[in-house]
Amino acid sequence: MSKELDRVAFIGLGVMGYPMAGHLANSGKAVTVYNRTTAKAEQWLSEYAGGGECAVATTPKAAATGADVVFMCVGNDDDVRSVALGSDGALAGMAAGSVLVDHTTASQQLAVELGAACAAADVRFLDAPVSGGQAGAENGALTIMLGGSEADYHSVQGLLDVYAKKSALMGPIGAGQLTKMVNQICIAGILQGLAEGVHFAQAAGLDVDAVVDVISQGAAQSWQMNNRAATMAKDEYDFGFAVDWMRKDLGIALDTGRELQARLPLTALVDQFYGDVQRQGGGRWDTSSLLRRLSQ
Repeated sequence: MSKELDRVAFIGLGVMGYPMAGHLANSGKAVTVYNRTTAKAEQWLSEYAGGGECAVATTPKAAATGADVVFMCVGNDDDVRSVALGSDGALAGMAAGSVLVDHTTASQQLAVELGAACAAADVRFLDAPVSGGQAGAENGALTIMLGGSEADYHSVQGLLDVYAKKSALMGPIGAGQLTKMVNQICIAGILQGLAEGVHFAQAAGLDVDAVVDVISQGAAQSWQMNNRAATMAKDEYDFGFAVDWMRKDLGIALDTGRELQARLPLTALVDQFYGDVQRQGGGRWDTSSLLRRLSQ
């Protein structure tokens, strides 16, 4: 890994960004972090300060100043704009030739907008949404799908490898976000099928764990089955990827599908089911909580 990429910034210390920034610090990088809630950033620093090369900044611009690579992982399009653009945004502090990597799951249009803003500032840009959830972030086993130039991707690939088991350049700016939409479309359908399967097993009086132990070795196997079926059977949902965020992601995918004239009937249906879960008070429940709308 090139020495010129030893100074990095990480903006957004949520359930994903917090451990991702930690992996960078543990790999020996000097990481300056920014979080909207400063107390969270101070907590991160106390955990990952290491030899004293890490620091907390009070604005995105301050975090980005002097960094060769700036990573962002925040909530939605507007959150990205608030930390990237404007007089206190990350771009205002970035030097020519540095790289901005956005790990936020956002729209393709935002990626194009950011790419243009970066180009005007002579800053390189990659849209780089991730998949793998909180556990993937904590274990350094995320999948990262990127949009941008091959040269820019290869320049930061070594840094991405610190918290990813797989990263790939999918095409020009925006292709990373389009690929993440495919990811969320596939997850939505799988989770609904898993919810119905667990519901059926319970109604039939079967041992859900025993059922999953058998069928997970065949064609029904999925990450969701391996990691969520047991907790679904126990009616446990106070962890993981929140329904509110999944609806945000599916909304982006459905909007883009309409623009592309891509038909997504199952995705639209599951999105409505997540709306039912929200009305049950489950906005912060894990996405596997689709089972609750079947059992209530």
